[in-house]
Amino acid sequence: MKKLSQILVFAVATLLLVGSAHAQFLRDLQNFRTPGQAGINVFEAPMQAAQNIEGPYLRVGGDFAIQFQGLDQSNDLGNLVDLAPNLTLPAANLNLDVQFTDGVRMHLRTYLASRHHNEAWVKGGYFQIDDLDFISEGFLAGLMEVTRFRVGMDEINYGDAHFRRSDNAAAIYNPFVGNFIMDSFTTEPFIEVTVMNDGFLGVAGITNGRLNQSPKPGDNGVVLFGKLGYDSQINPDLRFRLTGSVYHSTKEGTRDYLYGGDRAGARYYGILEAVDDARVSDFLPRFNPGFPYLTSFQINPFLRFQGLEFFGVIERTTSGATDGNYTQLGGELLYRFGSREQFYLGGRYNTVNGDAGDGLSQTINRVNVGGGWFLTENVLSKIEYVTSTYDGEGFDGTKFAGAQFDGIMFEAVISF
Repeated sequence: MKKLSQILVFAVATLLLVGSAHAQFLRDLQNFRTPGQAGINVFEAPMQAAQNIEGPYLRVGGDFAIQFQGLDQSNDLGNLVDLAPNLTLPAANLNLDVQFTDGVRMHLRTYLASRHHNEAWVKGGYFQIDDLDFISEGFLAGLMEVTRFRVGMDEINYGDAHFRRSDNAAAIYNPFVGNFIMDSFTTEPFIEVTVMNDGFLGVAGITNGRLNQSPKPGDNGVVLFGKLGYDSQINPDLRFRLTGSVYHSTKEGTRDYLYGGDRAGARYYGILEAVDDARVSDFLPRFNPGFPYLTSFQINPFLRFQGLEFFGVIERTTSGATDGNYTQLGGELLYRFGSREQFYLGGRYNTVNGDAGDGLSQTINRVNVGGGWFLTENVLSKIEYVTSTYDGEGFDGTKFAGAQFDGIMFEAVISF
């Protein structure tokens, strides 16, 4: 992937130098979630009618995020590292989107800098098909009015929380600094079919459950995932959406990165890092159940009335190898206000409870309270207070026993 990143950077530089002779530049692509405030509360990209596009059109975009962290932490063993208020490592993304023709689009994202990789690293990409006229004009036109195909190696459409999370520097859709404790996000090779009609939504997809690919024997696992839901703008003031998703993996060769697929690293630097850790994790305080294969369900209600907004997460994951299971509950309540809703205030409550299969309970609670200001459509500043606790006999004897952290976070985000 590193060599691919170097090749990509060279290719982009070359394209930008000579692109005006070979491609057209366009900011508003078809069936595309706009980076910035306009993309807030957009889940699946909308399906639009054909526009007689004669491409290719190239859209070059990017994301930048930096935090000022003022957190404190402690645990029963007293072995967590000391923290001091300071800036964290800035994160940056490079986004390439190409509209080839009506209903045919490509997306590619590269992490230019992240907590886990301070060098350029390809996250992934996909090919999206909303129209089959490239085969023959009018081919399956009726079906394609409501159907979309996506294929690639990128994040899969399990649950709705991944539409609101921070993806390295792409943090403008997230009203808070951190993601949910169990962060259901993974980049895998997938084929996905989406049907949207009169507010009803259906998704079906397949992947091999692997983050890194290998042609050697043993990589023969299968993951099936899907989503059913309903999304309706009932009137100008009221919108309601409810979805349910499932992710199921077989035991043969899958490794299940559903809760450990984010290679960028988590927010809240240095949290739960012990002075005697043999290896420092870039992914704490995210929680990964670590099941070798699993079945997960996620239900997401979303309700918006004028400026008031609620988003919920009800999720359960069970191990296919043991009796282990975890339940995650989360809720965000926001109020957006201002002449263009450029300000918001709100809070998030998030809890995870369960055991790894040994009957020893583990509970993590986290509360975020804060707000944000869209200085422009593409520039967001955030402030939050976060507090989190770790309890349960399943943590006994580890650095997580009696662990807690709290403090203030500031984040500045640019997406375009």
